[in-house]
Amino acid sequence: MNINDIKQIKLHDFLAAIGCKPVKQYGVNLMYLSPLREEKHASFKVNTEINQWYDFGIGRGGNIITLAELLYNSSDVSYLIRQIERNAPSSVSVSLPTAKPITPQNSFEHLQVLPLIHPALIKYLGERCIDVETARTICKELHFDTRGKHYFGIGFPNIAGGYEIRNPFFKGCIAPKDISHFYAEEPKKVCFVFEGFMDFLSFMTLRRKENDGLKRQDYLVLNSVSNVHKALEPLSHYEHVQCFLDNDEAGRKVYQALLTDLKIHVTDSSRLYAGCKDLNEFLCRQNTLPQKPVRNLRRGL
Repeated sequence: MNINDIKQIKLHDFLAAIGCKPVKQYGVNLMYLSPLREEKHASFKVNTEINQWYDFGIGRGGNIITLAELLYNSSDVSYLIRQIERNAPSSVSVSLPTAKPITPQNSFEHLQVLPLIHPALIKYLGERCIDVETARTICKELHFDTRGKHYFGIGFPNIAGGYEIRNPFFKGCIAPKDISHFYAEEPKKVCFVFEGFMDFLSFMTLRRKENDGLKRQDYLVLNSVSNVHKALEPLSHYEHVQCFLDNDEAGRKVYQALLTDLKIHVTDSSRLYAGCKDLNEFLCRQNTLPQKPVRNLRRGL
């Protein structure tokens, strides 16, 4: 096999040949327990349409070669080809779970997923007081057409392969809509919960000042209060859930739902930014508020 032959191998067939099988399917996306690390909840995605993978836990993705580089800890292409050939599926074929077709919530066409660099989006993040480099480690720049017009926005990935989309004039999502779940490098007993990704990015911006990054903590973003039922199963595997929800009726209802349905310790941390609607407002008011509340927020974590 040459490298072009190797790239034609279906990723889901290759993964099946090395003993990895999908645990969920969302349209053309298959979700796996990552073959690159230990995890309890599937956060490794394979898009069968474009034959690409993405591991949400480490923020890496690509084709079968880039996967082999990490699996076999080598950048020697000839060695990687030999390793893939050794495990290349001949008659092995993964049995995909059946799934009902998903009807998109919006008619997005010609979707492009790019690095986050557009000046208008960078300006928007600045207006929300979000650290740009922090946002770039998680978010993408999405370009798409809908109803005959071209749009672009900040894309925040979820566990099902969809995206939440934001720009100064638009708030929506590319289906499937789901929660977002990020894992630390080592298993954690505590998970921090947020309603939306702007609050999550606000929290990460505050933590960046203490060099406390994505890999040191588990985080779950609901992406909608209506997704709280989807969060119950993954959150049930922790000993403690700490909620950074909005200081409004919707936020209180989500907290009560988690408190009632989870048989673990659930903490309401919204008091740490009392007087603000949410974490983003708290972040944006930093320059006018005394420094003590900011230290109190960090100390409360």
